[in-house]
Amino acid sequence: MTLPDTAAIPAGDDRTFQVDLRGLVDLLSHHLYSSPRVYLRELLQNAVDALTARHSLEPGAPTDAFGIRLYADGSVVRVEDDGVGLTEADVHTFLATIGRSSKRAERIAEQRADFIGQFGIGLLSCFLVADEIHVLSRSARTPDAPTVEWRGRGDGSYTVRTLPASARPLPGTTVTLTPRADAGEWTRPVQVQSLARHFGSLLRHPVTFADGTGGTPAPVNPEPAPWTGTYPTPGARSRALAAYGEEVLGFKPLDTIELDLPAVGLKGVACVLPETVPAGRRHGHRVHVKGMLLSEQAEEILPEWAFFVRCVVDAESLRPTASRESLYEDDTLAAVRDALAERLREWIARAAASDPDLLARFLQAHHLAVKSLAVHDDEILRMLLPWLPFETTDGHATLDEFARTHRTVLVTSSVEEFRQVAAIASAAGLGVVNGGYTYDRELVHRLPEIRPEASVADLDPATLTAHLDPVDRETELAAAAYLAQARDALAVFDCDVALRAFQPASAPALLVDSREARHERTRSQLAREQEGGVWGDILGALRQEAPRAQLILNQLNPLVRTAVTITEPELARTSAEALYGQAAMLSRRPLRPAESSLINRSFLDLLAHALRKDS
Repeated sequence: MTLPDTAAIPAGDDRTFQVDLRGLVDLLSHHLYSSPRVYLRELLQNAVDALTARHSLEPGAPTDAFGIRLYADGSVVRVEDDGVGLTEADVHTFLATIGRSSKRAERIAEQRADFIGQFGIGLLSCFLVADEIHVLSRSARTPDAPTVEWRGRGDGSYTVRTLPASARPLPGTTVTLTPRADAGEWTRPVQVQSLARHFGSLLRHPVTFADGTGGTPAPVNPEPAPWTGTYPTPGARSRALAAYGEEVLGFKPLDTIELDLPAVGLKGVACVLPETVPAGRRHGHRVHVKGMLLSEQAEEILPEWAFFVRCVVDAESLRPTASRESLYEDDTLAAVRDALAERLREWIARAAASDPDLLARFLQAHHLAVKSLAVHDDEILRMLLPWLPFETTDGHATLDEFARTHRTVLVTSSVEEFRQVAAIASAAGLGVVNGGYTYDRELVHRLPEIRPEASVADLDPATLTAHLDPVDRETELAAAAYLAQARDALAVFDCDVALRAFQPASAPALLVDSREARHERTRSQLAREQEGGVWGDILGALRQEAPRAQLILNQLNPLVRTAVTITEPELARTSAEALYGQAAMLSRRPLRPAESSLINRSFLDLLAHALRKDS
């Protein structure tokens, strides 16, 4: 096949994309911006960027020489700034071209990092609340620049006029919106003032608000961020940060951690939550970029294990996404996350070294978070493992305390295993730690790294049964017939039966089993049922010799001493089933349907036997 000569194909006419502005605004409102309220943030952002550009032209001017003024009276919303302004050419280029931002202009390309917005779509957010945007602007780049008026409408049309300089005597820009009737929720004076404070409380330029009633304009950001201030003592600084955290985040911090990363211009505070946080729940953090609130739910600023703090930070070098409601995931953000994580580690180290009371209150609330950190962080492990609480056969204790009493520390693999053996292991003098909770088993096994003289081993049934006293030969022989009946009755559960003597005497029986052994027995059962098929071959290849469960009867218990003398076969079987059911319930593990049925049946059979005997 011969390909056509592309040179012979006539060139088509060049065309430009046609943009349906109403469709684009609908797209932004449903998929880019979280709420129509962002229109005010975008107007504030444009004003701040204009002021930044103005300061680049007049670097000697004080920061508060230029400002932003907001006005809302219910019929209009107006945002006025003393920024760099726009020429008529700028208006045609930047206000009438979607996606083109003045922050991309070559003349300020090297300063783009100084600006918040760089996507050229922010002004479109005003169409979420208004059908027309009115802009008056006068450029500060040319001393005798005229005033330019731009009117953009939601149908995609716009007009541009040049007005006399008297229309706006000083450089800057005024944006006026006439809200639609359905936008009152976001454009009422009280709401505009609230949104301005919400988004702009940390802006470095003065921002004021007036509502048309004739009163003095109210400052939107009267107080600078508390971490920028000077205080007479470190205690006063800590109290100021804590008060700010309580005001902004809504809780009284257990403590505060000041955050300062000069390399990226980040400052802020991390507030330690005073109460336990459920595992896996991550709180969002308030992130400002160059003073403008970016997000209240920025989870990505800290690692997952740091769910015991909430942060308020202001950064210079973090990149917002196009919606400016979250952070762009890049190498800078990753480095910031690592650096902030290190600040949290340093705070934990200081508390461990110099403030044991604070550390104890912190661990009481957040031991799970610290355990998750200690598993992967050797430094935190060395500092805090001796302080962390664990459930043991001596009650709740630290590993440091527990290891002083028990040279060999045994650890279970599950909560149910610990509950099965706790009372009996304690009576036998064994030191057992519940390793069934998240991270606990891994941490207990790392105890010798902190205390080399300590020995740690997993608890298995053989270890426990080895510490139970055997009964004498005569007693064993006398109970042999009963034990045989019991083993036959419990064979369906792959359970052996043995007779031992152990404390406490009030415990008639102990069921020794493990989750892994039950899983292996289940797999073996499936292999037998599927024998000959493909799944049977696969399960058979995986099959191992699974250890059987073991019901250990306590010879010291009066009920057991009576039960082993039973000679009637049916009653012997029923009593063995009842002892098994009671031991299974005491283990607190989920009962299988067959076990629940056995418990019900054995109870009814024993009740029927007792009634027959009485009659």
